[in-house]
Amino acid sequence: MTHTPITALDLPTQNPLPDDIAAYFDKCTAKLGLIPNVLLAHAFDADKLRAFMAMYNDLMLAPSGLTKTDREMIAVAVSAENRCPYCLTAHGAALRQLTGDPALAETIAQNWRAAPLPPRSRAMLAFAVRLTTAPQTMDDADRAALRDHGFTDRDIWDIAAVTAFFNMSNRLALATDMRPNADYHAMAR
Repeated sequence: MTHTPITALDLPTQNPLPDDIAAYFDKCTAKLGLIPNVLLAHAFDADKLRAFMAMYNDLMLAPSGLTKTDREMIAVAVSAENRCPYCLTAHGAALRQLTGDPALAETIAQNWRAAPLPPRSRAMLAFAVRLTTAPQTMDDADRAALRDHGFTDRDIWDIAAVTAFFNMSNRLALATDMRPNADYHAMAR
């Protein structure tokens, strides 16, 4: 069997990995059964990988008024808008796992507007997609629409930060032709 590269760039994993990175990869393998290719792609430079992991862990896992499902829905809707195969595959799998509803997660990945979502989630995704496609048009009305659905100003910050992170991540994945782990395709179906 031939080895499929993780990206189209020739950036070998730092060898040996620093102890903290090796321990984190071991934790990923124990928890997920794999090391996400996005982490392996960053592993040519431990400092860049640490920065990426710190930002991801803060935005996606730290306490927030947004649920983990909210944050994964943003990741999927933004990645769909940007047509990012890596992030759609990886975060689509995470959304299927979190919701326990593969059909809902797939609908969000294909066209979130067609998904049977509550008005609060619709407002959140509309904001994230507008920030993705027309950031220069954001104004008070966009923030007011979120407040009308019960989002706090801190929640609005978190929605914007998750959206911005996935726009950055999508662009990096697209620029490098980052390939998703094959295991993601079968998860939670």
